[in-house]
Amino acid sequence: MLLAPSRYKYRKQHRGRMKGTAQRGSTLAFGEFGLQALEPCWLEARQIEAARIALTRFMKRGGKVWIRVFPDKPITAKPAETRMGSGKGAVDHYVAVVKPGRIIFEIGGERRKQIQEFTYGEAQRELKDLRMRLFNLRLQQQRGEIKNNRVFTQTRKDIARVLHRLTQLEAEE
Repeated sequence: MLLAPSRYKYRKQHRGRMKGTAQRGSTLAFGEFGLQALEPCWLEARQIEAARIALTRFMKRGGKVWIRVFPDKPITAKPAETRMGSGKGAVDHYVAVVKPGRIIFEIGGERRKQIQEFTYGEAQRELKDLRMRLFNLRLQQQRGEIKNNRVFTQTRKDIARVLHRLTQLEAEE
């Protein structure tokens, strides 16, 4: 189902301008990976829905997709072969105004499947890398360079998953 506002204060809007870069929504907040806009555009509701379907199919329902934009701007259109005048047309569809730097989609949770396919040596190397990453994250937190604390939680979960996989592999031997 297409995204659209359930209520609105004003039915029709001016076209507006898309100058400048995104001030909000330009950093990852939920997932591990994101799709960031490089140019300004209007993303239609059907484009957002088509991208969401493509992402979930590609990930085979293994991860989670966050949509970080919402189409809340009404776009009007007049019927074909209508004479000029007689006011603004009816609302045709809704768009999301996207500026450069805006995160459009975020993806996370795909790591679980990768960890389950590790061999014993790969799991040990990954555990070493994750522990080093956690150490570096703690240093960055002390310096005040980290804004998103969810990175800590995700890294700790990955360490727990790798340790679980190592115990599974040891039990198989």
